[in-house]
Amino acid sequence: MTALFDPLLTSALTLDALSAGLAGHDGIAARQHLRLTRSLDAAMRGSTFYREHLRGVIPGVTPLRNLPTVTRGELMVRFDDWVTDPKLKLGDIRQFIANPRRIGEAYLDKYMIWESSGTSHQPGVFVQDAHAMAVYDALEAVRRSTPRLLHRCFDPMFQTERVAFVGAIGGHFASVASILRLRRINPWMKTSVRCFSIMRATGSLVNELNAFAPTVIVTYPTAALVLADKTTRRSLRVTPQEVWTGGEKLTVSARQRIEHALGCTVRDSYGSSEFFAMGWECARGRMHANTDWMILEPIDEHGRPVPAGQRSHSTLLTNLANHVQPLIRYELGDQLTMSPKRCECGSPLPVIEVEGRTDDLLEMAGRDGQPVILLPLALTTVLEDEAGVFDFQLRQRGLHTLVLLLNMQGPQAADAAARCRTALKRFAAAQGVTLCRIMIELGKPASAGRSGKAQRVVASKVHVRH
Repeated sequence: MTALFDPLLTSALTLDALSAGLAGHDGIAARQHLRLTRSLDAAMRGSTFYREHLRGVIPGVTPLRNLPTVTRGELMVRFDDWVTDPKLKLGDIRQFIANPRRIGEAYLDKYMIWESSGTSHQPGVFVQDAHAMAVYDALEAVRRSTPRLLHRCFDPMFQTERVAFVGAIGGHFASVASILRLRRINPWMKTSVRCFSIMRATGSLVNELNAFAPTVIVTYPTAALVLADKTTRRSLRVTPQEVWTGGEKLTVSARQRIEHALGCTVRDSYGSSEFFAMGWECARGRMHANTDWMILEPIDEHGRPVPAGQRSHSTLLTNLANHVQPLIRYELGDQLTMSPKRCECGSPLPVIEVEGRTDDLLEMAGRDGQPVILLPLALTTVLEDEAGVFDFQLRQRGLHTLVLLLNMQGPQAADAAARCRTALKRFAAAQGVTLCRIMIELGKPASAGRSGKAQRVVASKVHVRH
Protein backbone atom coordinates (compact mmCIF):
# COMPACT_ATOMS: atom_id res chain seq x y z
CA MET A 1 0.00 0.00 0.00
CA THR A 2 1.13 3.54 -0.73
CA ALA A 3 -0.13 6.73 0.83
CA LEU A 4 -2.14 7.35 -2.33
CA PHE A 5 -3.39 3.90 -3.27
CA ASP A 6 -4.20 0.58 -1.60
CA PRO A 7 -4.58 -1.98 -4.43
CA LEU A 8 -5.85 -4.83 -2.23
CA LEU A 9 -8.48 -2.69 -0.54
CA THR A 10 -9.53 -1.14 -3.84
CA SER A 11 -9.87 -4.60 -5.43
CA ALA A 12 -12.02 -5.84 -2.55
CA LEU A 13 -14.24 -2.77 -2.68
CA THR A 14 -14.54 -3.05 -6.46
CA LEU A 15 -15.87 -6.58 -6.07
CA ASP A 16 -18.29 -5.31 -3.42
CA ALA A 17 -19.50 -2.54 -5.75
CA LEU A 18 -20.10 -5.12 -8.47
CA SER A 19 -21.97 -7.46 -6.13
CA ALA A 20 -24.08 -4.57 -4.77
CA GLY A 21 -25.63 -4.25 -8.21
CA LEU A 22 -27.02 -7.76 -7.77
CA ALA A 23 -27.97 -7.44 -4.11
CA GLY A 24 -31.31 -5.74 -4.60
CA HIS A 25 -32.90 -3.07 -2.40
CA ASP A 26 -32.52 -5.16 0.78
CA GLY A 27 -28.82 -5.71 0.08
CA ILE A 28 -28.23 -1.97 -0.32
CA ALA A 29 -30.15 -1.26 2.90
CA ALA A 30 -28.08 -3.85 4.80
CA ARG A 31 -24.85 -2.27 3.55
CA GLN A 32 -26.11 1.16 4.60
CA HIS A 33 -27.01 0.01 8.09
CA LEU A 34 -23.68 -1.71 8.73
CA ARG A 35 -21.63 1.16 7.33
CA LEU A 36 -23.67 3.79 9.16
CA THR A 37 -23.08 1.97 12.44
CA ARG A 38 -19.32 1.91 11.79
CA SER A 39 -19.29 5.58 10.75
CA LEU A 40 -21.16 6.69 13.86
CA ASP A 41 -18.88 4.63 16.07
CA ALA A 42 -15.75 6.10 14.44
CA ALA A 43 -17.14 9.65 14.72
CA MET A 44 -18.10 9.35 18.38
CA ARG A 45 -14.80 7.71 19.35
CA GLY A 46 -12.42 9.95 17.40
CA SER A 47 -14.08 13.35 16.91
CA THR A 48 -14.50 15.73 19.86
CA PHE A 49 -17.13 17.65 17.90
CA TYR A 50 -19.25 14.59 17.12
CA ARG A 51 -18.86 13.19 20.62
CA GLU A 52 -20.63 16.33 21.81
CA HIS A 53 -22.97 16.63 18.82
CA LEU A 54 -24.21 13.04 19.02
CA ARG A 55 -24.40 12.71 22.80
CA GLY A 56 -26.91 10.01 23.69
CA VAL A 57 -26.84 8.40 20.25
CA ILE A 58 -26.38 4.61 20.18
CA PRO A 59 -24.74 3.48 16.90
CA GLY A 60 -26.82 0.83 15.18
CA VAL A 61 -29.85 1.55 17.37
CA THR A 62 -30.74 5.25 17.18
CA PRO A 63 -32.51 5.96 13.85
CA LEU A 64 -30.61 8.29 11.54
CA ARG A 65 -33.63 10.60 11.26
CA ASN A 66 -33.35 11.30 15.01
CA LEU A 67 -29.80 12.61 14.75
CA PRO A 68 -29.15 16.37 14.62
CA THR A 69 -28.09 17.97 11.36
CA VAL A 70 -24.92 19.97 10.80
CA THR A 71 -23.72 22.66 8.40
CA ARG A 72 -20.39 23.35 6.74
CA GLY A 73 -20.02 26.55 8.73
CA GLU A 74 -20.40 24.74 12.07
CA LEU A 75 -17.85 22.12 11.08
CA MET A 76 -15.25 24.48 9.64
CA VAL A 77 -15.29 26.64 12.80
CA ARG A 78 -14.35 23.52 14.79
CA PHE A 79 -12.23 21.81 12.16
CA ASP A 80 -9.53 20.57 14.56
CA ASP A 81 -12.23 19.01 16.80
CA TRP A 82 -14.17 17.65 13.82
CA VAL A 83 -11.44 15.41 12.37
CA THR A 84 -10.53 12.13 14.10
CA ASP A 85 -6.76 12.41 13.63
CA PRO A 86 -5.26 14.97 16.06
CA LYS A 87 -2.36 15.55 13.64
CA LEU A 88 -4.74 17.27 11.25
CA LYS A 89 -4.67 21.00 12.00
CA LEU A 90 -6.50 23.49 9.79
CA GLY A 91 -3.71 26.06 9.94
CA ASP A 92 -1.14 23.54 8.69
CA ILE A 93 -3.49 22.26 5.99
CA ARG A 94 -4.11 25.79 4.72
CA GLN A 95 -0.36 26.22 4.27
CA PHE A 96 -0.29 22.95 2.31
CA ILE A 97 -3.10 23.91 -0.08
CA ALA A 98 -1.59 27.36 -0.61
CA ASN A 99 1.07 25.61 -2.69
CA PRO A 100 -0.33 24.63 -6.13
CA ARG A 101 2.72 22.43 -6.82
CA ARG A 102 1.42 19.99 -4.18
CA ILE A 103 -1.96 19.37 -5.84
CA GLY A 104 -2.59 15.62 -5.86
CA GLU A 105 0.17 14.95 -3.32
CA ALA A 106 -0.53 13.05 -0.11
CA TYR A 107 -0.68 15.17 3.03
CA LEU A 108 1.22 13.64 5.98
CA ASP A 109 1.88 10.76 3.54
CA LYS A 110 -1.61 9.39 4.13
CA TYR A 111 -4.39 11.86 3.26
CA MET A 112 -5.82 13.60 0.21
CA ILE A 113 -6.82 17.23 0.78
CA TRP A 114 -9.55 18.91 -1.28
CA GLU A 115 -10.70 22.49 -1.10
CA SER A 116 -14.20 23.39 -2.22
CA SER A 117 -15.58 26.38 -4.02
CA GLY A 118 -17.71 28.87 -2.14
CA THR A 119 -21.09 28.18 -3.74
CA SER A 120 -22.51 27.99 -0.21
CA HIS A 121 -20.69 31.27 0.64
CA GLN A 122 -18.44 29.19 2.90
CA PRO A 123 -15.34 27.54 1.38
CA GLY A 124 -14.51 24.15 2.82
CA VAL A 125 -11.49 21.93 3.36
CA PHE A 126 -12.05 18.18 3.11
CA VAL A 127 -9.73 15.33 4.10
CA GLN A 128 -9.97 11.90 2.52
CA ASP A 129 -8.31 8.86 4.07
CA ALA A 130 -7.11 5.73 2.27
CA HIS A 131 -10.42 3.92 2.82
CA ALA A 132 -12.48 6.76 1.36
CA MET A 133 -10.20 7.01 -1.67
CA ALA A 134 -10.47 3.26 -2.23
CA VAL A 135 -14.27 3.53 -2.15
CA TYR A 136 -14.25 6.37 -4.69
CA ASP A 137 -11.79 4.47 -6.91
CA ALA A 138 -14.00 1.38 -6.84
CA LEU A 139 -17.20 3.28 -7.60
CA GLU A 140 -15.54 5.21 -10.43
CA ALA A 141 -14.09 2.05 -11.95
CA VAL A 142 -17.33 0.06 -11.89
CA ARG A 143 -20.15 2.58 -12.34
CA ARG A 144 -18.61 5.32 -14.42
CA SER A 145 -17.87 2.82 -17.16
CA THR A 146 -21.27 1.18 -17.55
CA PRO A 147 -21.86 1.80 -21.29
CA ARG A 148 -18.30 0.72 -22.18
CA LEU A 149 -17.67 -1.65 -19.27
CA LEU A 150 -16.12 -4.40 -21.41
CA HIS A 151 -13.70 -1.90 -22.93
CA ARG A 152 -12.79 -0.62 -19.45
CA CYS A 153 -12.23 -4.18 -18.19
CA PHE A 154 -9.56 -4.68 -20.85
CA ASP A 155 -8.16 -1.18 -20.33
CA PRO A 156 -8.67 -0.21 -16.66
CA MET A 157 -5.75 2.24 -16.67
CA PHE A 158 -6.83 4.09 -19.85
CA GLN A 159 -3.69 3.06 -21.75
CA THR A 160 -5.59 3.19 -25.05
CA GLU A 161 -7.36 6.44 -24.17
CA ARG A 162 -6.33 10.08 -24.23
CA VAL A 163 -8.27 11.82 -21.47
CA ALA A 164 -8.49 15.62 -21.34
CA PHE A 165 -9.80 17.29 -18.19
CA VAL A 166 -10.89 20.85 -18.97
CA GLY A 167 -11.55 22.73 -15.76
CA ALA A 168 -10.23 24.79 -12.88
CA ILE A 169 -6.75 23.39 -12.24
CA GLY A 170 -5.08 26.03 -10.08
CA GLY A 171 -6.31 24.80 -6.69
CA HIS A 172 -6.65 21.60 -4.67
CA PHE A 173 -10.10 20.94 -6.12
CA ALA A 174 -11.40 17.37 -6.02
CA SER A 175 -11.42 16.81 -9.80
CA VAL A 176 -7.92 18.02 -10.68
CA ALA A 177 -6.40 16.66 -7.45
CA SER A 178 -7.85 13.23 -8.20
CA ILE A 179 -6.45 13.25 -11.74
CA LEU A 180 -3.00 14.31 -10.59
CA ARG A 181 -3.14 11.63 -7.89
CA LEU A 182 -3.80 9.00 -10.58
CA ARG A 183 -0.83 10.29 -12.56
CA ARG A 184 1.38 9.96 -9.48
CA ILE A 185 0.21 6.39 -8.93
CA ASN A 186 0.52 5.46 -12.64
CA PRO A 187 3.40 7.39 -14.24
CA TRP A 188 2.50 6.06 -17.71
CA MET A 189 -0.71 8.10 -17.53
CA LYS A 190 1.24 11.36 -17.75
CA THR A 191 1.13 11.16 -21.54
CA SER A 192 -2.45 9.88 -21.81
CA VAL A 193 -4.21 12.02 -19.18
CA ARG A 194 -3.78 15.79 -19.22
CA CYS A 195 -5.36 18.82 -17.55
CA PHE A 196 -6.33 21.98 -19.45
CA SER A 197 -7.27 25.22 -17.71
CA ILE A 198 -10.58 26.96 -18.33
CA MET A 199 -8.74 30.16 -17.41
CA ARG A 200 -6.91 30.09 -20.74
CA ALA A 201 -8.15 32.14 -23.67
CA THR A 202 -10.49 29.98 -25.74
CA GLY A 203 -8.26 30.10 -28.82
CA SER A 204 -5.27 28.80 -26.88
CA LEU A 205 -7.38 26.08 -25.24
CA VAL A 206 -8.67 24.93 -28.63
CA ASN A 207 -5.12 24.75 -30.03
CA GLU A 208 -3.96 22.69 -27.06
CA LEU A 209 -6.85 20.24 -27.40
CA ASN A 210 -6.26 19.88 -31.13
CA ALA A 211 -2.64 18.96 -30.45
CA PHE A 212 -3.59 16.44 -27.74
CA ALA A 213 -6.49 14.85 -29.71
CA PRO A 214 -8.41 13.44 -26.71
CA THR A 215 -10.64 10.38 -26.94
CA VAL A 216 -12.43 11.39 -23.71
CA ILE A 217 -13.17 14.97 -22.60
CA VAL A 218 -14.06 15.59 -18.95
CA THR A 219 -15.50 19.05 -18.27
CA TYR A 220 -18.46 21.19 -17.19
CA PRO A 221 -21.60 21.46 -19.36
CA THR A 222 -20.99 25.16 -20.09
CA ALA A 223 -17.40 24.46 -21.15
CA ALA A 224 -18.61 21.54 -23.29
CA LEU A 225 -21.05 23.89 -25.01
CA VAL A 226 -18.20 26.23 -25.90
CA LEU A 227 -16.19 23.32 -27.28
CA ALA A 228 -19.24 22.21 -29.26
CA ASP A 229 -19.52 25.69 -30.77
CA LYS A 230 -15.83 25.69 -31.68
CA THR A 231 -16.29 22.29 -33.33
CA THR A 232 -19.22 23.57 -35.37
CA ARG A 233 -17.06 26.49 -36.49
CA ARG A 234 -14.31 23.95 -37.32
CA SER A 235 -11.64 25.51 -35.16
CA LEU A 236 -11.77 22.54 -32.75
CA ARG A 237 -10.92 19.37 -34.66
CA VAL A 238 -11.14 16.47 -32.21
CA THR A 239 -13.18 13.26 -32.32
CA PRO A 240 -13.82 12.12 -28.75
CA GLN A 241 -15.67 8.89 -28.08
CA GLU A 242 -17.22 10.24 -24.89
CA VAL A 243 -17.72 13.55 -23.09
CA TRP A 244 -18.12 13.34 -19.31
CA THR A 245 -19.80 16.30 -17.66
CA GLY A 246 -20.38 17.34 -14.07
CA GLY A 247 -20.41 20.28 -11.68
CA GLU A 248 -23.36 22.05 -13.34
CA LYS A 249 -26.86 21.23 -14.52
CA LEU A 250 -26.82 19.46 -17.88
CA THR A 251 -30.03 20.37 -19.70
CA VAL A 252 -31.58 18.23 -22.43
CA SER A 253 -30.89 20.90 -25.05
CA ALA A 254 -27.25 21.27 -23.95
CA ARG A 255 -26.74 17.50 -24.13
CA GLN A 256 -28.20 17.39 -27.65
CA ARG A 257 -26.03 20.28 -28.86
CA ILE A 258 -22.86 18.74 -27.44
CA GLU A 259 -23.57 15.26 -28.78
CA HIS A 260 -24.51 16.58 -32.22
CA ALA A 261 -21.44 18.81 -32.57
CA LEU A 262 -18.85 16.40 -31.13
CA GLY A 263 -20.46 13.26 -32.51
CA CYS A 264 -20.25 11.23 -29.31
CA THR A 265 -22.13 10.25 -26.18
CA VAL A 266 -22.37 12.66 -23.25
CA ARG A 267 -22.38 11.07 -19.79
CA ASP A 268 -23.26 13.17 -16.79
CA SER A 269 -22.06 12.65 -13.22
CA TYR A 270 -22.81 13.91 -9.74
CA GLY A 271 -20.11 14.51 -7.16
CA SER A 272 -18.81 16.93 -4.58
CA SER A 273 -15.83 17.57 -2.35
CA GLU A 274 -17.83 15.93 0.44
CA PHE A 275 -18.31 12.68 -1.52
CA PHE A 276 -16.47 12.45 -4.81
CA ALA A 277 -18.47 9.73 -6.58
CA MET A 278 -22.09 10.44 -5.69
CA GLY A 279 -23.64 9.29 -8.95
CA TRP A 280 -23.17 8.39 -12.61
CA GLU A 281 -25.60 7.81 -15.45
CA CYS A 282 -26.46 4.25 -16.41
CA ALA A 283 -26.78 2.96 -19.97
CA ARG A 284 -30.38 4.26 -20.00
CA GLY A 285 -29.18 7.79 -19.22
CA ARG A 286 -30.62 7.83 -15.68
CA MET A 287 -28.58 9.19 -12.76
CA HIS A 288 -28.11 6.60 -10.00
CA ALA A 289 -27.01 7.60 -6.50
CA ASN A 290 -24.32 5.40 -4.92
CA THR A 291 -26.38 4.82 -1.79
CA ASP A 292 -24.44 1.74 -0.77
CA TRP A 293 -21.76 4.20 0.42
CA MET A 294 -23.76 7.32 1.27
CA ILE A 295 -27.20 8.34 2.46
CA LEU A 296 -29.09 11.23 0.88
CA GLU A 297 -32.08 12.79 2.66
CA PRO A 298 -34.02 15.34 0.57
CA ILE A 299 -35.58 17.95 2.87
CA ASP A 300 -37.86 20.98 2.55
CA GLU A 301 -37.11 24.52 3.77
CA HIS A 302 -38.09 23.50 7.34
CA GLY A 303 -35.81 20.45 7.39
CA ARG A 304 -38.64 17.96 6.95
CA PRO A 305 -38.31 14.91 4.67
CA VAL A 306 -39.48 15.40 1.09
CA PRO A 307 -41.37 12.51 -0.52
CA ALA A 308 -40.12 10.77 -3.65
CA GLY A 309 -41.06 12.59 -6.82
CA GLN A 310 -40.87 16.06 -5.22
CA ARG A 311 -37.88 18.38 -5.60
CA SER A 312 -36.13 19.19 -2.33
CA HIS A 313 -35.13 22.55 -0.92
CA SER A 314 -31.84 21.02 0.25
CA THR A 315 -30.31 17.61 0.90
CA LEU A 316 -28.62 16.00 3.89
CA LEU A 317 -25.57 13.83 3.18
CA THR A 318 -24.13 11.09 5.35
CA ASN A 319 -20.77 9.82 4.07
CA LEU A 320 -20.33 6.14 4.94
CA ALA A 321 -16.78 5.87 3.55
CA ASN A 322 -14.78 8.59 5.30
CA HIS A 323 -13.92 7.99 8.96
CA VAL A 324 -11.21 10.64 9.35
CA GLN A 325 -13.59 13.55 8.69
CA PRO A 326 -17.11 12.29 9.45
CA LEU A 327 -20.12 13.79 7.72
CA ILE A 328 -23.34 12.81 9.46
CA ARG A 329 -26.58 14.46 8.24
CA TYR A 330 -24.54 17.26 6.71
CA GLU A 331 -26.52 19.94 4.85
CA LEU A 332 -25.21 19.67 1.31
CA GLY A 333 -27.44 22.39 -0.12
CA ASP A 334 -28.18 20.53 -3.35
CA GLN A 335 -31.72 20.37 -4.66
CA LEU A 336 -32.69 16.95 -5.96
CA THR A 337 -35.63 14.70 -6.67
CA MET A 338 -35.71 11.03 -5.72
CA SER A 339 -37.61 9.07 -8.33
CA PRO A 340 -40.37 6.82 -6.95
CA LYS A 341 -39.73 4.34 -9.78
CA ARG A 342 -36.96 1.81 -10.31
CA CYS A 343 -34.81 2.19 -13.42
CA GLU A 344 -35.32 -0.08 -16.41
CA CYS A 345 -31.60 -0.92 -16.31
CA GLY A 346 -32.26 -3.16 -13.30
CA SER A 347 -29.97 -1.39 -10.82
CA PRO A 348 -31.19 -1.37 -7.20
CA LEU A 349 -29.59 2.05 -6.71
CA PRO A 350 -32.15 4.89 -6.65
CA VAL A 351 -32.63 7.24 -9.58
CA ILE A 352 -32.19 10.92 -8.80
CA GLU A 353 -32.51 14.21 -10.66
CA VAL A 354 -30.08 16.89 -9.48
CA GLU A 355 -30.84 20.54 -10.14
CA GLY A 356 -27.21 21.65 -10.02
CA ARG A 357 -25.71 25.05 -10.77
CA THR A 358 -27.46 27.06 -13.46
CA ASP A 359 -25.03 29.91 -14.06
CA ASP A 360 -24.90 31.49 -17.52
CA LEU A 361 -22.27 31.75 -20.21
CA LEU A 362 -21.46 35.41 -20.88
CA GLU A 363 -21.03 36.56 -24.47
CA MET A 364 -19.15 39.86 -24.65
CA ALA A 365 -17.56 41.98 -27.36
CA GLY A 366 -14.01 41.16 -28.37
CA ARG A 367 -11.49 42.53 -30.82
CA ASP A 368 -12.71 43.22 -34.37
CA GLY A 369 -16.29 42.75 -33.24
CA GLN A 370 -15.81 39.04 -32.57
CA PRO A 371 -17.72 37.50 -29.63
CA VAL A 372 -15.82 36.35 -26.55
CA ILE A 373 -17.38 33.70 -24.31
CA LEU A 374 -16.64 33.88 -20.58
CA LEU A 375 -17.25 30.64 -18.69
CA PRO A 376 -19.15 31.04 -15.41
CA LEU A 377 -16.86 28.69 -13.48
CA ALA A 378 -13.83 30.59 -14.72
CA LEU A 379 -15.35 33.85 -13.51
CA THR A 380 -16.25 32.45 -10.09
CA THR A 381 -12.77 30.95 -9.78
CA VAL A 382 -11.22 34.35 -10.48
CA LEU A 383 -13.34 36.01 -7.79
CA GLU A 384 -12.77 33.30 -5.21
CA ASP A 385 -9.08 32.55 -5.76
CA GLU A 386 -7.74 35.94 -6.78
CA ALA A 387 -10.09 38.34 -4.99
CA GLY A 388 -11.02 36.17 -2.00
CA VAL A 389 -14.79 36.76 -2.12
CA PHE A 390 -17.46 34.07 -1.98
CA ASP A 391 -20.82 35.82 -1.50
CA PHE A 392 -21.48 37.60 -4.78
CA GLN A 393 -23.45 37.79 -7.99
CA LEU A 394 -21.97 38.85 -11.32
CA ARG A 395 -24.42 40.30 -13.85
CA GLN A 396 -23.72 41.22 -17.44
CA ARG A 397 -25.02 44.58 -18.65
CA GLY A 398 -24.56 44.90 -22.38
CA LEU A 399 -21.52 43.78 -24.35
CA HIS A 400 -18.83 45.66 -22.41
CA THR A 401 -20.03 45.88 -18.79
CA LEU A 402 -20.11 43.55 -15.79
CA VAL A 403 -21.94 44.47 -12.58
CA LEU A 404 -20.71 42.75 -9.42
CA LEU A 405 -23.04 42.59 -6.41
CA LEU A 406 -21.20 42.05 -3.12
CA ASN A 407 -23.17 41.30 0.03
CA MET A 408 -20.81 43.27 2.28
CA GLN A 409 -20.27 46.82 3.51
CA GLY A 410 -17.66 48.96 5.26
CA PRO A 411 -13.88 49.35 4.77
CA GLN A 412 -13.38 45.64 4.09
CA ALA A 413 -16.01 45.82 1.35
CA ALA A 414 -14.12 48.64 -0.38
CA ASP A 415 -10.89 46.61 -0.31
CA ALA A 416 -12.70 43.54 -1.63
CA ALA A 417 -14.30 45.61 -4.40
CA ALA A 418 -10.89 46.87 -5.51
CA ARG A 419 -9.50 43.32 -5.63
CA CYS A 420 -12.52 42.11 -7.61
CA ARG A 421 -12.30 44.94 -10.14
CA THR A 422 -8.59 44.30 -10.75
CA ALA A 423 -9.01 40.53 -11.05
CA LEU A 424 -12.03 40.71 -13.38
CA LYS A 425 -10.48 43.32 -15.68
CA ARG A 426 -7.25 41.28 -15.92
CA PHE A 427 -9.17 38.10 -16.74
CA ALA A 428 -11.47 39.74 -19.27
CA ALA A 429 -8.53 41.37 -21.04
CA ALA A 430 -6.68 38.04 -21.19
CA GLN A 431 -9.76 36.49 -22.80
CA GLY A 432 -9.89 39.24 -25.44
CA VAL A 433 -12.80 41.34 -24.15
CA THR A 434 -12.44 44.98 -25.24
CA LEU A 435 -13.38 48.02 -23.16
CA CYS A 436 -14.56 45.93 -20.22
CA ARG A 437 -16.15 48.07 -17.50
CA ILE A 438 -16.60 46.68 -13.98
CA MET A 439 -19.33 48.24 -11.84
CA ILE A 440 -19.64 47.19 -8.20
CA GLU A 441 -22.68 47.50 -5.94
CA LEU A 442 -22.11 46.86 -2.22
CA GLY A 443 -24.62 45.50 0.27
CA LYS A 444 -26.62 43.69 -2.43
CA PRO A 445 -27.53 40.02 -1.86
CA ALA A 446 -27.66 37.70 -4.85
CA SER A 447 -31.10 36.99 -6.28
CA ALA A 448 -32.37 33.47 -6.84
CA GLY A 449 -31.80 31.75 -10.15
CA ARG A 450 -33.94 29.27 -12.05
CA SER A 451 -33.18 26.53 -9.54
CA GLY A 452 -34.39 28.60 -6.61
CA LYS A 453 -30.81 28.93 -5.34
CA ALA A 454 -28.63 32.02 -5.70
CA GLN A 455 -27.42 32.36 -9.28
CA ARG A 456 -23.85 33.63 -9.30
CA VAL A 457 -23.35 34.55 -12.98
CA VAL A 458 -26.23 36.08 -14.94
CA ALA A 459 -26.10 36.91 -18.66
CA SER A 460 -27.82 39.78 -20.43
CA LYS A 461 -30.00 39.24 -23.49
CA VAL A 462 -27.71 41.21 -25.80
CA HIS A 463 -25.45 39.23 -28.14
CA VAL A 464 -22.56 40.17 -30.37
CA ARG A 465 -23.52 40.16 -34.03
CA HIS A 466 -21.41 37.69 -35.95
